[in-house]
Amino acid sequence: MGSDATQAVISGQAWDEFCDALKRAGQQVLRAETPATELDRAEGWRYLTRLLRIGLEMHLEFADPDFPGFFAPSHETGKIGADNPDNLYMMARINGAHGYRIRGTRGSVSYLSIGTQKGGYETDGKMEQTGFIDVADLQLDGADGRFEIVLSDVRPADARNWLRIEAASNAVIVRQTFMDRSQERPAQLTIERLHKDAAPAPLSAARLTQGLGNATRFVEGTAQLFANWAQSYLPHVNQLPLADQALCQRVGGDPNILYYHSAWQLAPDEALVIHVARVPDCRFWNLQINNWWMESLDYRHQRIHLNKHSAQLDADGGVTMVLSHRDPGHANWLHTTGHDIGTMCLRWVGAAEPVHPTTRVVRLGAQGEWL
Repeated sequence: MGSDATQAVISGQAWDEFCDALKRAGQQVLRAETPATELDRAEGWRYLTRLLRIGLEMHLEFADPDFPGFFAPSHETGKIGADNPDNLYMMARINGAHGYRIRGTRGSVSYLSIGTQKGGYETDGKMEQTGFIDVADLQLDGADGRFEIVLSDVRPADARNWLRIEAASNAVIVRQTFMDRSQERPAQLTIERLHKDAAPAPLSAARLTQGLGNATRFVEGTAQLFANWAQSYLPHVNQLPLADQALCQRVGGDPNILYYHSAWQLAPDEALVIHVARVPDCRFWNLQINNWWMESLDYRHQRIHLNKHSAQLDADGGVTMVLSHRDPGHANWLHTTGHDIGTMCLRWVGAAEPVHPTTRVVRLGAQGEWL
């Protein structure tokens, strides 16, 4: 590949191929079932640019498993597959043939999990777990909750905290979940390969062409995967059934989480009422609404999600949440932010006995009252 890659980079062929491959991803925005409004289409094109930014971070800037570093694979302006607005996501690329060490401090964030994975949306559309550790199982030191985690295929005898990897492992995924971002401190983490060289080699033509190719495959593969998911929700619009948990785990889900996924669609005078008769005992829960592309709506400026901390419970211990275009005067109102159709997700984290939600569509009067 070396000489061919060198010539492709020097001649500009590598850039042309990158641009051509990226163009193909646009077909996912133009699928027959996708909403063709100005807003949805504009967000669809923006979605591809966001995926490209993430893909370049993942496969070019942070792609060297000999010198890994954590980056954000989902955040306020880059979103994948019903990204949790209450999460701080971190990712690092690894090589399962080597060992690694994560050092960190616990912080005060409500929930923290770290997993190793194999696969990728740019290859087989899967991100299957190869190891997992829950903050509840970490051995911590000092008032600041310091810890070290060894990543290896076999647990070292002296490792207090160990995270399993296998030959095919290629990523570490960290989820930090906040009840209230304004009050909690995230964990601080670093990662390094054990027995590494002193410094990374300069960028080569081979690494560049491989990174660009993986990035475009990531954009197209991710867009297609979650476009397929959104399409699969059409038979149960405005309902919120239990998702296929095995499928959620195959694409990188957290094993402590029970997921519900669906689509919603509302006329200007309609509201979707989501009711849980009893909130189960759990470590965390939240409900979020997304656009058609399964991006969480802009939680920086509008309330589009509720969680265990922010939702107001009913008098009987349940919770009722209302999704609509305008404020119906309900304490748990979620704003559609100009969308007529989108997707949604409910999570129970660590619920021993989950309670399934029910839904109904109601009419709203001129003043927002329910009819």
